[in-house]
Amino acid sequence: MADRDLARYIDHTLLKAEATQEDVVRLCDEARQYGFATVCVRAKHVALCARLLAGAISRPIAVAGFPSGTESTAAKVDEARGAVRDGAAEIDMVLHLGQLKAKNYACVESDIRQVVEASRPAKVKVILETGALTRDEKVIACALAKAAGAAFVKTSTGFGPSGATVEDVALLRQIVGEDMGVKASGGIRTTADARRMLQAGANRLGTSASVAIVGGPGAG
Repeated sequence: MADRDLARYIDHTLLKAEATQEDVVRLCDEARQYGFATVCVRAKHVALCARLLAGAISRPIAVAGFPSGTESTAAKVDEARGAVRDGAAEIDMVLHLGQLKAKNYACVESDIRQVVEASRPAKVKVILETGALTRDEKVIACALAKAAGAAFVKTSTGFGPSGATVEDVALLRQIVGEDMGVKASGGIRTTADARRMLQAGANRLGTSASVAIVGGPGAG
């Protein structure tokens, strides 16, 4: 696979709270130029992305409950529903780590399920924040996401204790099988990083280093 062909796996990401409209315009211009799968932004930027990407291969997607995951289910549902209304094709929601660690599994499953239902027809990815979880917690989180109807599990927010690792991607793929997607996100900076994650079982990559990864200006 040529470096440029990696673009179809990439969610071109801009999630900094201080991102400006000009930053979002540049993100969408790059997505059009390189053919990234999506642009991943905060919900407030989705409508602008939808306008800028009209007719493009790339689609806008949004996060919900980001980056802490501790918002109420109602707040996550409202955020996801609003983003889909504004044009988001997918929703990346953050799992409630506190509830997971407290073993309140029914609460975690319900939180995910309600966002899944509110987001239809958009697919939902569940961000696990794998760097904060034990192996057993990763297994349980994947099982809950699958039971709740999510389409993907995702490693990290990029704002947590660590990003994606090859070992975690391989584990998530082993747990969810081929029925769900696996998104590697957090710390993916180089073409070599991207290839390792895909080889480990990811079928989507979240990164803000997308242009460098596919060999654009500034690539090393």
